[in-house]
Amino acid sequence: MPLSERIASNFADFERISQNGETSTRAAVMVLVTRAPDPQEGSVILTRRAKALRRHAGQYALPGGRLDPRETAVEAALRECREEVGLNPGPGHVIGLLDDFVTESGFCITPVVACMDAALPLAPDPAEVERVFHIPLEELAAAHTEVSRSQADESVRNGFSIMLPTVGHEIYAPTAAILYQFREVALLGRTTRVSHLGQPRFAWR
Repeated sequence: MPLSERIASNFADFERISQNGETSTRAAVMVLVTRAPDPQEGSVILTRRAKALRRHAGQYALPGGRLDPRETAVEAALRECREEVGLNPGPGHVIGLLDDFVTESGFCITPVVACMDAALPLAPDPAEVERVFHIPLEELAAAHTEVSRSQADESVRNGFSIMLPTVGHEIYAPTAAILYQFREVALLGRTTRVSHLGQPRFAWR
């Protein structure tokens, strides 16, 4: 069965929760599954944002950004994917939407899940993306999650994180929360909510 069909099958019974986001800026991110770099195993694209960016510089993120006027979440996620990493998924690649996630930094994020059954070359925009990672689906399915109880580092205390060996350490919510729900829904077929998961203080900026 093609990778896209397996993910779509797990999505079949998922009912997303939307947020009105009246006091938040609407944004969308793309959870994009491709066959790169190993054609035999799917992976999710994760980026590290360029250090010169005004907001969330150097943080780990999914391709995405705020919605333009009259733009839908799907349109914004597809556009941002093209602009940030140089891939060009179309509406036909979109499988579904995860729950909206409201961030401490003032955004209401709609995660858009798409799948391209191909191993495609990337062309990241260096003004926005410092590095691109391919997180294998098997790694994500087995990844350890936790809530930080650190007494030494207040910036991460109470923040939800997921450990990704490909990155070399944990990444934190909001990105970690979105990847975790993608793992639960798309890979494991479980309806799991994540809006309550804490965001570390460094991600509030």
